[in-house]
Amino acid sequence: MSTADASTADANVSANLTDRTAADRALAEAGAAELGFDATAADVVAWVARNFLVAEVAVACSMADAVLPAVVAEQLPGVDVLFLETGYHFGETRATRNEVASSLDVRIVDVLPERTVAQQDAELGPRLHERDPGTCCRLRKMEPLAKALSGYRLWFTGVRREEAPTRTNTPLVTWDAAHGLVKVNPLAGWSFDELISHATTHSVPVNLLLSNGYPSIGCAPCTSPVAEGQDPRAGRWAGVAKTECGIHR
Repeated sequence: MSTADASTADANVSANLTDRTAADRALAEAGAAELGFDATAADVVAWVARNFLVAEVAVACSMADAVLPAVVAEQLPGVDVLFLETGYHFGETRATRNEVASSLDVRIVDVLPERTVAQQDAELGPRLHERDPGTCCRLRKMEPLAKALSGYRLWFTGVRREEAPTRTNTPLVTWDAAHGLVKVNPLAGWSFDELISHATTHSVPVNLLLSNGYPSIGCAPCTSPVAEGQDPRAGRWAGVAKTECGIHR
């Protein structure tokens, strides 16, 4: 292929990506208008199933529970479930990941950082999560997720409005400009009690830490138990101003 032909091909690819981005952004806006603020999780997933192929969507799951992948898989069997394997997870979290892989009709995709924990310690010094938690989250969560999401048109998250004041207005469907794809939060309106009730009723895997004072579960060094009545995310990065890893800005 000549240089001119290669340039033309690159331009065509770029134009196609631009067109698809514009179309998906418009689709997200239409979905938000159609579903409103209070549609059921099943209706939200049904909207996705009508407009996207299963190979085009992914579910992000922290393995605090498997309600989100279970709800999605009911209408999109075989869907990819992205698990951010940061290298710092509780044993209970990895056990939940394995249970999800064996019990649900999904495909677990382990999303890995570029560096192992040992490599990161060698290059940037040990316990980066204590000295600079923002950089640690960026290297072990945000950048790996961004790379993984580049192969999809839409992602599901388990963000719920009651989790924190910063999440109160979480929409069911939105355009995620940071990642350039549609973002869907079908459980946004659910309470923690509704989540656990659904898991119990439908025999969905749940992280054992949820029943031991951890309503929000992240990396082990940065997650602590929460007292009754506290903000569910009060145990994340306790003692510092950080409240989000940066994924759901």
